[in-house]
Amino acid sequence: MRPLSDGRNRSRTVEASKALDYVDRANAANLFASAFILQKEAAMAMSMTGEVDLPAPRGVVWEKLNDPDVLKACIPGCQELVKEGDTAFRATAKLAIGPVKATFKGKVTLSDVDPPNGYTITGEGEGGIAGFAKGGAKVRLSDAEGGGTKLAYDVQANVGGKIAQLGSRLIDGVAKKMSDNFFSSFAKSVSGNANAS
Repeated sequence: MRPLSDGRNRSRTVEASKALDYVDRANAANLFASAFILQKEAAMAMSMTGEVDLPAPRGVVWEKLNDPDVLKACIPGCQELVKEGDTAFRATAKLAIGPVKATFKGKVTLSDVDPPNGYTITGEGEGGIAGFAKGGAKVRLSDAEGGGTKLAYDVQANVGGKIAQLGSRLIDGVAKKMSDNFFSSFAKSVSGNANAS
């Protein structure tokens, strides 16, 4: 068999090197695409609606819903809630969702303000490597049968990062528990104010 010339050997070596370089770039592109898809999948949407009857007139409930000290005391894990304007707050909350524990810092804004009937509250917070949360809630007040006030809420939110990877069942369960704890504390707050008046 006739041996290959040095020139043909060098040519094939260059072609092999180019092929390997193409494969490396393709693998890198695939890894980047996979990471992007996983990051997208790590974000999860959630929603929650409900109603609660509160033992106080609508005016009292509205006043409490706009009092940062009352809200801070009622929101589970809330360490700071500072009013920065008529419709803006700065918030810090320490939360534990399953094995993930983090301190979230963010901003809260009120819009569609209609005293004493309700508003829309939106916010977003970052919890470092634990992830992020952002969303909003429509809050509506109406007179309840037999006295008191009916508060209806419709929450739409997105969470991402390690939190989202925990799964919807765990997150929904924690959100439901936090909501129950908030309204239990809030009901006691408005009830005490109503009794005092």
